[in-house]
Formats: sequence, structure tokens, C-alpha cells
Amino acid sequence: MGAELMARAKTHLEKELPLVLYRKPTQNVLNAIFQYDNSLNEVVDYTERGFVFAPFLDIKNPVLLKADEVCKAALDVVRNEKVHFIHQTLGNSDEKERYSNLIEKAISEIHAGNCKKIVLSRTIKVSLTKPILKIFQELLNSYTNAFCYLWYHPKVGLWLGATPEILVKARGQQFITMSLAGTQNKETGKEHPNWSAKEIEEQQLVTDYIAEVLASRATQMSVGNVETVSAGHLWHLRSKITGRFSKGQFKNLLTALHPTPAVCGLPLAHAKRFVLENEKYPRTYYTGFLGELNFMEENPRNRNRKNQENSAYRSVVQSSELYVNLRCMQKINDSVIIYVGGGITADSDPNNEWLETESKAQTMLQLLAT
Repeated sequence: MGAELMARAKTHLEKELPLVLYRKPTQNVLNAIFQYDNSLNEVVDYTERGFVFAPFLDIKNPVLLKADEVCKAALDVVRNEKVHFIHQTLGNSDEKERYSNLIEKAISEIHAGNCKKIVLSRTIKVSLTKPILKIFQELLNSYTNAFCYLWYHPKVGLWLGATPEILVKARGQQFITMSLAGTQNKETGKEHPNWSAKEIEEQQLVTDYIAEVLASRATQMSVGNVETVSAGHLWHLRSKITGRFSKGQFKNLLTALHPTPAVCGLPLAHAKRFVLENEKYPRTYYTGFLGELNFMEENPRNRNRKNQENSAYRSVVQSSELYVNLRCMQKINDSVIIYVGGGITADSDPNNEWLETESKAQTMLQLLAT
């Protein structure tokens, strides 16, 4: 069934019509949303329903794919998760020098007391030699714990990625979000990473910020313990944050969360200004967010299998599931642009930060190899 859905997606792409294919973390179900025309629809107040694709900056409204047709199919995933080793083959020496100088400038800005953290990113351009749907299939096989997607609109472009980071999940008036920061490459024979003080502090800054901005917007909130999580060939530090919000306040909750310090920095306004003045390229949808917006979820009220008398009565609840657009690439003609970045703090080492972006780039680069 998954192959049939892929074939339909291929036809839809050939007709240059909007679509998205996606698989949620740890699930073996391929979801597809097909839009029947090429109209460019926008999210205005987050009461809309469809698949949202939002940019890093709020200078323009997010794109909304209309759910003209929603399909699901079982996936026969051949797991292909590998441990990768860092080797400097991805960027040239000029790019390393440029990015290292940018990191030094960010560290100086932090030491001057203007910021606590600045998230910097860069791009890698690679020739495309494989069909894009084949790359997406290999993405599904390689990153079973990530939200994997292929998104296309003829007036915006084609993106695909495998992101480990939830921006927010909302079911009714309950929500869950996360603080994800800190990165280490997996090593053979090593079951858990040893986290440095820099990485622990970086993740705590994100946690504290999210808890602070949600305190006045959530009616209830709880911050979980820090845990180590796996994302392909990488380790990250994560804290889950759960709570409730008042009816009609989902937009306020979402706009408070995006962008988080995990993709921009702290304080947010100063870090954003530094990024815009110094990165020298438009992130567009990298470090934005994407996912299901206001889908209707139907659940039986009676969960006792021994008593089926009232099983016909069901409750319908509105749900949204949005992810930060990390570990992604953008198709442009016969090439792809890969986006990578990392959080800079006072204790950052430019060479280590460069190597971190090299490691993150492997997520997409390994899929492009013939």
C-alpha cells in the first residue's frame, strides 16, 4: 500500500500540484495530503485546518496545504539506521574559516553581555543525482525515530527532512512541547554520551525560556526531567513540558513558542537581530515548523473492552501536531541545499561547533550518495 501511495505522489508531483507525505516518529504509517489545485493558501489565525508549513521569521504567513484528500498506507520499512563517524569532507577550508569567524563573533557578543546563546547556521549545496522519492524512501528507512516528510508546492518549492524536535502537540486543550538542545555523535560501543557543562547549560537555557514564556499562557504546566534521546546517528538532551491552555488560545501558545532559543538564541530579540545581520543568507523555512493543524480525532468514549454496550458513542477532539523544521534540505533544480546549525554559548569552541554542523549534515548527505 505504501508503494501505491508513493506512485500517486509521483503523479501529483508531475502535475505540479501541492502535496505532503509524512511519517510520524516510530510509526509504520505513511500519511499523504493532496491538494487538487495550485492555489497558495495561508494560515492567518490558526483556526484553519490542513497541513501548515511555516517560515523561521513571521514576515509572511505560513503556507497551508488544503486537505482535499487525506490518505494513509502501511509502510514496509527496512530499518537502515547506522552509526556515522565524523570526517571533514563536506565543506571547503574557506567555508570553515568563514563559519569559524562567525562563531568567534557570536562568542564575543555573548562575552559582551548582549546574549546568552546565539544559534548560527550555514548551508551546503550538493548536486542531485537520485530521484527525490527514492531519497524520501531512504529517509523513512534511516530515521525511524524522527518526523520524516516530503513537502511540495509549485509556488514555494520542494523540501524534505527528518526532524527530531516537536514544537507543540495539542489535543483538545492539552499540550506537550519539548526543550531539545545539545548534540553528540554516536560512537561504536558507547551506549550513552558524556555531556559537557556547555551542552547541559545550553539545554537548560532553552528549558527555562520555554517554561517562562508559557507560564502566563498555560493554565497548568509541568516540566519533566532532562533525558538523553536518540535521533539517527546523533544524541540530544531533551526535557518534555506538558500543560493545558484556555479555549481559543492555541495561537498565543504557538507564537510564544516559535522561534525557540533552540533555533534562535537568548534573549530572543538580540539573538534574532544578530542572526539576521550576520548569517548572510535567508533561512526561509529552515528552523520554521510544519505539521497537522486542527485535525479532527475521533475516539471511543468507552475503553472497557468487556463492556461494548456504549462503544458506539464517540468523542471528537481537535488536535494539532507541529514539528521544528530541522535536518532538512530544499530541492532547487538539479541540486539540493542542506541546512545545518548549532547553538553558540560562552564556552563554545569554534572547531567543535564546525564539527557539529558536519555531523548534522550527515543526516541528509548520506541519503544523496549513490
